This record gives sequence, structure tokens and C-alpha cells, in this order.
Amino acid sequence: MNASQPPARAPLMSLADAMTDLLGRVEALSATETVATFDADRRVLAQDLVSALQVPPNDNSSMDGYAVRVADVTEPGEVLRVSQRIAAGHAGQPLEPGTCARIFTGAPMPAGADAVVMQEDTIEVGGDIHAVHIQAVPEAGQWVRRAGEDVTRGAVVLARGERLSPSSLGLAASLGLAHLLVNARPRVALFSTGDELVMPGEVPPEAMKPGAIYNSNRFFLRTLLQRMGCEVSDLGIVPDRREATLAALKTAADHHDLILTSGGVSVGEEDHIKPSVQQLGSLDLWQIGMKPGKPFAYGTVRRDGGAGAAAGVACHFIGLPGNPVSSFVTFLLLVRPFLLKLQGVPANRFQALPPATTLPAHFTVARADKRREFLRVRRNAAGGLDLFPNQSSGVLTSAVWGDGLVDNPAGTTIAHGDPVSYISFADLLA
Repeated sequence: MNASQPPARAPLMSLADAMTDLLGRVEALSATETVATFDADRRVLAQDLVSALQVPPNDNSSMDGYAVRVADVTEPGEVLRVSQRIAAGHAGQPLEPGTCARIFTGAPMPAGADAVVMQEDTIEVGGDIHAVHIQAVPEAGQWVRRAGEDVTRGAVVLARGERLSPSSLGLAASLGLAHLLVNARPRVALFSTGDELVMPGEVPPEAMKPGAIYNSNRFFLRTLLQRMGCEVSDLGIVPDRREATLAALKTAADHHDLILTSGGVSVGEEDHIKPSVQQLGSLDLWQIGMKPGKPFAYGTVRRDGGAGAAAGVACHFIGLPGNPVSSFVTFLLLVRPFLLKLQGVPANRFQALPPATTLPAHFTVARADKRREFLRVRRNAAGGLDLFPNQSSGVLTSAVWGDGLVDNPAGTTIAHGDPVSYISFADLLA
């Protein structure tokens, strides 16, 4: 090689390798806490939930109607005396042969009854003795919910590592659990870098200085972190100075599990994040072969062991690109699975990249990119995908207009009608 030529750059790490490396560097937080079931949405269970009862506790009716003995109704038009009335929450008496019981949804089945005839299949008979015509011959077990058909006693109904949802909270409540043991929330320090950044509300648009922009990343990143169940400390905007960057990292590391930054991880003279992290700890991942999102960084920052700090334990650091679409996409693809594992969701319970759907492209990409590219698209009424016309990493409207991403392999062009891999934002935000 000619001595005057610069050394060849190392190849960029692939997204797949970066995901594997990143998830290999994180362990679940060990701290737990007990919270009210009402407040446990999106929290991660710290222990298996074992049912101490069966659900439902006894056979009950799934319809408003009449509990009968099948042997008493051999043909349509049978007339049965109504011997009792059973509402939900009340136990009836054993059912006399040749009679029926007026029963309501959720009410326990009386002993001896083996089916329910819904009230639409009956006609009331007038007179002193209340009775009904049974218009349809029932089958044994008809409209009966069996005891334990939902949950059996001793069963693990929700496993440790489960990320709780509204339905799983309802299931926990059905077992009588008013409180749940969950893993601690990740404590995340969030800050942006850049002298060009201005907070909305501080300066009106007409008074913005040349080159200034409003800080949009801070808003969507904070919201994404909160949706992921994190406890967020918003440290604001850090000036483009090395000493300010070092001070922000030191302060954040002592009291947080993760530092998440936006901007300053590239190679410019005003990009101070990378050298500052290297000075205070280590930078283990930097630059990924993906578009948008190449300047992604991961490392650790040492803790000084001040009051309340976990001395000797390094704080995770993730640096996202400053361009808003790059920051948004790298969060969804890399930070999201990282946070799930940090919260204690086992790696075999989630996919770092949700399964893609194959759909036809109703657009063309004539020029292949050397990086794996994530294109902002939207499903259309014809069952295909439309492409947002401006795929620049600074055009945040593409992420608002779109409902997902096309995962396009490096070096691949797309012709109209080609099958492409589509990943919805709904799956990435789930």
C-alpha cells in the first residue's frame, strides 16, 4: 500500500451482529418492588403467578335462560315448571326433576341441571304456576361454563418475565391478587447535545436565530422510554463543549441504569459524546451498516460511587444519531429490545426484530444502497405499500405519514410489484 494513502476503514458492523452484541452485554436488573395490580401495566413480573383457586370456581351459565335436566326435554314444546330463580353471586337449590330454574349469566348451575336453554328458545306460560315452553331440545353441557375451564388450581397463569398487559392484569385480579411483585423500572437519563437546539416554547418561530432548530428528538424519545416502562430523568440540552459533556455523563452515570443521548456521536469536531464516553468508560459499538442510523453507539460509563450510586458498576450508555428519523428508527430496532432485556423479559420471549410481512411494493427504488435500508412506507387500499417520497433522515414527517418500514437488504433495488419485507410501527411499538 502506498504510504501516502490513508488506512482502509474497517467494515461497518451489520445490524444483526450489532443486535446480538448489544443484547449480549445487558443483564436484567436485580431490584424488585411490589406495586398495586391497578398500577402494574407494562411492568415485568418478578415471580411466577400460581393460582390458588380455579376459575370459574364452579359450573355456571353463559347465558340468560333456564337451567334444565336434558332428560326432561326430549322434544320441542315441553312445558317445565320454574322452581327457582338464580342470579349471579347466589347459589340455587338442587333442581327438582321435571322443573327448570330461571338463571342469569354467571350464576352457578344448580345441582342436577346439565344444560341451559337460552331465553330466546322459550315461551313463558301464564297462570298460577309459572312455567315455560322449551322450544329447542338442549344438548348436555349447552351454554354451561365448566369449573376450572379458564384456570386450574396450582397452574402457573403468568410466568416470571411476563410484561403485563391490561388482559393479564385482569387475569391476576381474577385470582384475587391486589398487588404484584415486579422488576424495578430502568432508570434512564436522557439528554440531547447541540448548540443549535432550542426547546419549543422558549423562542417563537419568528425569533429563531439562523441555524437554530427545535428539539424534536427529546419529545419522542422521552415518550418512547415512558411507553417502555422506564423512569426517565430528562437532563435537557447539553452544550457542544467537552467539559459540559463529561459533566453530564458523570452526573447521569451515578444514579441511572442507562444514559441515552441524541446527537454528538459522529466524527465532527463538535461531536463530543464519543471521546467523552471513551474517557469515562468504554465505547464498545460504534457505527452500524444501516440506513438511517449509522452513527449508533453503545458503551459504558464508570460510576464514581457517590451518594446513592452503585459503586463499581458501570452504567450503560447508548448514543443515538441526531437526525430525528435516524434516532427514531434506531430506538425501535435497537434500544427497544435492549430495554426489554434490562427489565427482565427473557430473550426467548421477544424478538429483537418483529416478524416481517411480505407485501408488494407499489413504488420503485432504482438505486441500491450499500447499507441495509429501512424505508418509511404506508399500506394502501390495494394491499400494497406506498413509499414516502423523501427518505431523508431529517424528514420526521415520513415517520408520521408512514405506518411501518420496509427492511431492504444492502445492495438491493426494488421494482414496482416486487415482494418486500414490511414491519409495522404497531409491532415495533408493542
